[in-house]
Amino acid sequence: MQRFDMATTGSTGLQSDPPPYQELGCQPKYFPPELVGTRDNAPQTLYSCYLIELNRYYYKRTQLQNIILALRTRLESDDENLSFELNIEGGNWVGQTVYIGDVGLSNEQILRCRRFQVTVLRVLFEHNLNTLDEALGRLNLVDGSAVIDYLLLPSSMDPSDVPKIDWNIISSVLFSYQKPEHRHSDSCSSRHGCRPMHTKNGLLFSCLLESSLVSTPHNGNLYCIVGIFDHLDGSSSLKMGRKGSITYKEYYKEKHGVELCFETELLLNGKHIPKVQNYLSRGEARKARSDASVELPPELCEVIMSPVPISTFYSFSCLPSIMHRFESLLVASCFKRMFMDQCTRNVVVPTSTILEAITTNLCQEKDCMESLETLGDSFLKYATSQHLFKTYPNDQEGLLTAKRKGMISNSQLYKLAYNRKIPGFIRDEQFDPKTWVGPGDYSIDSKLDEECVLTSGKLYSRGRRKMDNETIADVTEALIGAFLSTAGEIAALSFLRWLGLDIDFIDAPIVGNFPLNAEQMVNVKRLESDSLLNYTFRDPSLLVEALTHGSYIPHGTQSYQRLEFLGDAVLDYAVTRHFYDQYPGLSPGCLTELRSESVNNACYALSSVKAGLHNYILHSSTALRSSIADFVKNIEQSSASSTFGWVLKTSFPWVLADIIESIAGAIYLDSGLRTDIVFEKIRPVLEPMVTPESLRLNPVKELTELCQKRKYRMKEPVVVHKDGEACTTIEVMANGGVRSCSSSARNRKTAKRLACERMLELLESETCS
Repeated sequence: MQRFDMATTGSTGLQSDPPPYQELGCQPKYFPPELVGTRDNAPQTLYSCYLIELNRYYYKRTQLQNIILALRTRLESDDENLSFELNIEGGNWVGQTVYIGDVGLSNEQILRCRRFQVTVLRVLFEHNLNTLDEALGRLNLVDGSAVIDYLLLPSSMDPSDVPKIDWNIISSVLFSYQKPEHRHSDSCSSRHGCRPMHTKNGLLFSCLLESSLVSTPHNGNLYCIVGIFDHLDGSSSLKMGRKGSITYKEYYKEKHGVELCFETELLLNGKHIPKVQNYLSRGEARKARSDASVELPPELCEVIMSPVPISTFYSFSCLPSIMHRFESLLVASCFKRMFMDQCTRNVVVPTSTILEAITTNLCQEKDCMESLETLGDSFLKYATSQHLFKTYPNDQEGLLTAKRKGMISNSQLYKLAYNRKIPGFIRDEQFDPKTWVGPGDYSIDSKLDEECVLTSGKLYSRGRRKMDNETIADVTEALIGAFLSTAGEIAALSFLRWLGLDIDFIDAPIVGNFPLNAEQMVNVKRLESDSLLNYTFRDPSLLVEALTHGSYIPHGTQSYQRLEFLGDAVLDYAVTRHFYDQYPGLSPGCLTELRSESVNNACYALSSVKAGLHNYILHSSTALRSSIADFVKNIEQSSASSTFGWVLKTSFPWVLADIIESIAGAIYLDSGLRTDIVFEKIRPVLEPMVTPESLRLNPVKELTELCQKRKYRMKEPVVVHKDGEACTTIEVMANGGVRSCSSSARNRKTAKRLACERMLELLESETCS
């Protein structure tokens, strides 16, 4: 085993009966065991050390220093290079941890390290020392309980040196005026310019003041001293804007009621303590506060720590965000172990992908579950539809849909996830540094409860939190997407079986349903031609079934309903998988919007007419023939060039959308369950497909988001049915008045969409005028 250089620079069971789906459940919040230890008085403890690389970055023009993360246990090999990305000071900082060896620390060294990190973190979070003594007092308590226990230590600044603990900085917390050795820094040999200076507690040489943490009792502030001004003292002039200039001595007398006794002493260059922020949140990069200096008379300063460079405080201000990221990654790794403990198949899924799946949009981080949820939802629908289609060959679409809902509804997914203890792994809160509990903080807030989740080790919980049960169902779908996107369909099926869904992909038998010659019923050759489907059926009766409306049943055929049920799921999955693979790195929610704009009945209906498929539908309904003719006429008059469903200004007969899905189901069965073949043959019919560049929101969602952004109030839509049509009225309270728009269509969904579109046009015209 590699030795770390200490040289100085100075079994689980399933639960049952989850709470009702409608209720907000009180769920645990898991915490990784790798960051947990016990308070004891062992003479020596072995730590595994990881270097957090920060020295490539500058904060307020100061180079940061690397930090050493010391854990009581070594991470598993696939977790040893945990990465992080911070959104700070105008850009993204990317870094990782690197294992650098093990080190044995004595009990006295551990206490000194804990004292240092507790002091630095209290200074950063509270900007005062009011609670420091109380926190330090808890460090000596030994009761054997499990606590958040790891070490965050400054590493040496010399880039040419091997990483090592900087004990000189750590020992700065033990600074005392009474110790003779603290009169000069170790590197000072009475060099030129080093002079004694009057501080709050007596004389101290300037070499130790130049890199120190001081408090100023006259205003209750803390500052990092980064140097000494060459030509400024208490008698120097200080500009006061329009009031002219006064001396620093006069300023402190007037502003703080303090009389300077040593006005000829040079002033110290003080910097403000950095503010701890959430550097994980997506959006505009966080800007650092002003880098302005404060001129401080030495006699007003009380030295708290010395020597400690300001780079230490700048570096440690990033650590809460970094450690929160590590906590989350390690929790995701625990989930992987829990799954592997109970799964016979060896499935390899990156920890970062699991973390993405268990991170909701509420966290406001770069990667969240939305894209994986959309992918997982489409695969789940596809897998269960194929399974049910094969298992129940005599059930029609209505029964199959009801059975599918019973298997994969949100309430059912919630129950399955609850029994597998998934809720405790979910991250559904934006990181708040104020609530982060750091190592060595042995208050009641750091209490940990052991959870019986892992068979291969312990897992802990930091209390409980309320969670929307729909969130649990959504995360479960995202986890399906995580397994699917990184390890394939077989891995996703293994995860489904682990959840409790027994679904397989054994080939379903393909049996012809029509005793008649398919060519006598539809023009099979024309439909199979390059200009339409460009696919030759081995069993043309499947194509006939896909085009047969329910009104045609007396002619001895079977309607397209079963194929529509299957094809709906197949096409949904194929299109969603295409977008996921074609556009990696989509922003959260973008995949969902692409899918919504492509996989919808309006889009399918428009596509079927543009391809001329409506001419091949087998039906015996005069009303249907009339409604199809009306819709085709409207489309021809509109000269619509797009197949995007949102552009439709009129309602449509559902059969036009249904046959796109039923034909997809027919090709799926005929090709031997090949989703890639389905997409290849149906895609030309759907072209031009939407892209991230051409993406437009559904007008209903677009209006909702516009009202939220502009603080408008949109009332619930009012729907009135008249003469077989739905008339929907939308009212929006905006700019001191009420705006109203109405539209009519054969169904309320289309009417609502058209009314919202008119409202958007109205509000936009008012903005432009």
